[in-house]
Amino acid sequence: MGKGIPALEQAYEVMFIAALVILAVFLMLSLVRAIIGPRVADRIVAINMMGTLTLAIIAILAVMKQEGYLVDICLIYAMTSFLAVIVLCKVYMGVYRQRKEGKEMEEESEDGGY
Repeated sequence: MGKGIPALEQAYEVMFIAALVILAVFLMLSLVRAIIGPRVADRIVAINMMGTLTLAIIAILAVMKQEGYLVDICLIYAMTSFLAVIVLCKVYMGVYRQRKEGKEMEEESEDGGY
């Protein structure tokens, strides 16, 4: 990155490491949010955020180590993360609809069918 300038290369190295540490802390905080919730929507957003932070970490590592294959891994991970969040949302919506229909049927049975 520094094109042969040692001080500049060292500055980039420190900057990349600091960014990785900050992103790792945010990743742990997102994990805590995914565990404690309190709602399912909060957990889904936290999982999506964890995927995005992981993408950023892989991208920084790709630049830091100057390895092109890490960018390919980053793109594959982005597609996988996106699909996982979509599937989680679909499952959550299905469960929500079932609960809603169950409550409506329960209310109808309490009214005596009138």
